[in-house]
Amino acid sequence: MNIQEQIEALRTELREHNHNYYVLDKPTISDYEFDMKLKALQELEAKHPEFYDATSPTLRVGGDITKSFKTIVHEHRMYSLDNSYSKEDLEDWEKRNQRILGDVEVEFTCELKYDGASINLTYEDGQLIKAVTRGDGFQGDEVTTNIKTIRSVPLKLTGDYPPKFDIRGEIILPLDGFAKMNEERVAAGDDPYMNPRNTASGSLKLQDSAAVAQRPLDCLLYGIVGPNTGITSQFQMLEKARNWGFKVPTIAKLCKSTSEVLAFVDYWDEHRHDLPYEIDGVVVKVNNIQHQEELGYTAKSPRWAMAYKFKAEQVSTVLNEITYQVGRTGAITPVANLEPVLLAGTTVKRASLHNADQIEKLDIREGDTVYVEKGGEIIPKIVGVDLSKRPADSKPTEYITHCPECGTELLRTQGDAKHYCTNFYGCPTQITGRIQHFISRKAMDIEGLGGETVELLFKEGLIRNYADLYILTKEQIVPLERMAEKSAENLVKGVAESVNIPFERVLFALGIRFVGETVAKKLAKAYKNIDALMAATIDELKVVDEIGERIAQSVVEFFQNERNLENINRLKDYGLQFEISADKLLNQTEILKGKTFVVSGVFELLSRNELKKLIEDNGGKVGSSISSKTAFLVAGDKMGPSKRTKAETLGIPIISEHDFLNMVNEGFNL
Repeated sequence: MNIQEQIEALRTELREHNHNYYVLDKPTISDYEFDMKLKALQELEAKHPEFYDATSPTLRVGGDITKSFKTIVHEHRMYSLDNSYSKEDLEDWEKRNQRILGDVEVEFTCELKYDGASINLTYEDGQLIKAVTRGDGFQGDEVTTNIKTIRSVPLKLTGDYPPKFDIRGEIILPLDGFAKMNEERVAAGDDPYMNPRNTASGSLKLQDSAAVAQRPLDCLLYGIVGPNTGITSQFQMLEKARNWGFKVPTIAKLCKSTSEVLAFVDYWDEHRHDLPYEIDGVVVKVNNIQHQEELGYTAKSPRWAMAYKFKAEQVSTVLNEITYQVGRTGAITPVANLEPVLLAGTTVKRASLHNADQIEKLDIREGDTVYVEKGGEIIPKIVGVDLSKRPADSKPTEYITHCPECGTELLRTQGDAKHYCTNFYGCPTQITGRIQHFISRKAMDIEGLGGETVELLFKEGLIRNYADLYILTKEQIVPLERMAEKSAENLVKGVAESVNIPFERVLFALGIRFVGETVAKKLAKAYKNIDALMAATIDELKVVDEIGERIAQSVVEFFQNERNLENINRLKDYGLQFEISADKLLNQTEILKGKTFVVSGVFELLSRNELKKLIEDNGGKVGSSISSKTAFLVAGDKMGPSKRTKAETLGIPIISEHDFLNMVNEGFNL
C-alpha cells in the first residue's frame, strides 16, 4: 500500500468511527485507539501536503481564525414557523390546509422542536461546501470553519445523495456537555453560561475554530431543500438524510390524524426532560412534498408546517418601575422594570407592557408582584398580577400624557392601540431611531456603523437625519470618543458602499410608517422608481396587492412632507438607488395585472415556484385556493380532483402549463 492509499484508508476508517461514535452513539473502538489513528493521519498529511483533502477528519480539530464572518444570501429562504399553543390552533391549521388541498388524505410528520441555533449546510457532490447561520432568513453569516469542528456534521456523505442540496437543522449543546462546561468555568472563577441555546449560538461566532472544537456541540438535521432530490415525503426525507450520514433523531413519527399528532405532543410535553438536549415544542409538517408545494408560503412562514409550543415557563417577581420608550415612528411603549429573575435560562430585568389598554386590563401597578413568562419563549411579557401581595398603599397606574424625551403632548387616534409623540422631526429619540432603522441590516446594512455610534454622531451635532451620513468625513469622526482612525475609515467606507443597495431596500430604509420589507418590495415592483411612487394617489396605491387605506395614506403623507422630499433629493444626489435596476426589469410585464392564478399539480417544463414567479413577474397574483376571484387554474399532473371540480363549478378556466406559457410569451393582454 503506497502513501496515498494509506492516507485514504485511514481517512475512510476514521470517518466510519466518527459516524459510529457521534451519530449512531455506538463506538467500536476506544477513544485512545481513535486518537492514535488520528495522530498517525495528521503526521502523514503533514509530510505529504500534496494529498490534501478538505473533508479529512483531521480538520475537525480547528485552528483557523476568522476575523469577520462573510454575509451570504440563502439560495432558498429560511422561513420561520407559525406557532400554536392549543388543540384548537392545530385543528384550525388542518382545516385551512384541507380547504386548499381539497378532498385528499393528509398525513403529518411530527418532529421535536430542538432548542438551538438554526444552520443551513450546503453539499455538492457529497462534500460540505459551506455552512451559513439563519440570520434574518434571507441571508446569514458563513461559519463553515467552525461547523467543520462539530463531529456529527459529515464532511463527506455516503449513499445515493443528490448532486447538490441544502440541509437545515439546529446546532445544539447537549445538557451533559453544557453542565461540564459550566463546572469548568466556575472552577476557573468565571461566571457560568446562562443556557445551552445561547451558548450554542455564541459558539458559532467564535473567531478561533480551535475553541469551537473544544465545545461539545451537536447538530440535529430535519429538512432538505434543492431541485431534483427525488424525495416525495418529509418522513422519507428524514430517512434519506440518516442514510447519507446525517444525525437525524429517530423520534419523528408519521401521524394520520390530528388526534395522533396531539398524542405525540402530549407524550413529549411530559417526557421532554428525559432527553439529552432541550426542546421547546413539536414541529408538525404535512408529510407529502407535493402537498407542501400546493400549500406554499405566507410572507413569513410555510403553510404546511406548524410549531406546537409547550406551555411557557412562568415566574413571579416585583415590578419596581414603569418607564416609557419612544420608537422611531413616535409610538410610546411602556416597559416594566423588574426585580431581576431567572426565566427559561436567562435573567429577565425588563418586560414590555405593550400599551395603556394592557396596563388597564391587568391593572398593573408599580410595586406589584407580577407573573412573567416568555412569549414564544423569547420575549418576556407580564401575564398577570398576584393581588394577594399588592402593597396597601398601591395606586393605579396613570399613563403618561407627554413624551418622556421632548415633552410634546401625546396623541392617540381612535382605533389605535398606541399613544404617539407627534414631534416627528424634533424628538431626539425619533430622529436617532429613524437613522438606526436606515442603517440596519435589512435596510442599508451599513458596515462600521451601529446604534451607539449613531447616538454619538447625533449628540455631537454631526448628523440630524440619515442623509447627513453621506457627507461625513474621516476627519470629523476621528476626534470622537471611542473612534480610532481605522474605525472612522470603515464607517465612511461603509456609508459609501451602501449606495449600491437596491431600490426596494432603500424604500424600506426611508422609514415610512407601516411600510415594512414586504410592502416596500410590492411598491418598488409596482412603481419601478421613487418619482412614480411619489406621484401616486391614495386610490392608485390601494390597487397594489396588499396595500390598504392605512398604508396608502401613510405613503402619501410621507411624500407630502417637505423635509422628507429634501432628504430624498439629497440621497438621489449622493447616488442611492431610487429605481429598480435594469436586470430586475428584464422580462417583467403587466400583461397579467389584476388576474389571480392558482397553480396546482406537477409540471414538466417549470417547477411550481418558477411558474408562480412568472405570474408575479408579469403583474399577476398567485392565489392559494380556488375562489370566485380566481381568473385561471393552471393545472398540472396529479392535481387534486376537488380543485378541478370547484373550478368547473365556478366556471373558472382550467389551462395547462403550455397554455400559460403561450399566454405570457405571446404577450396576450388579459
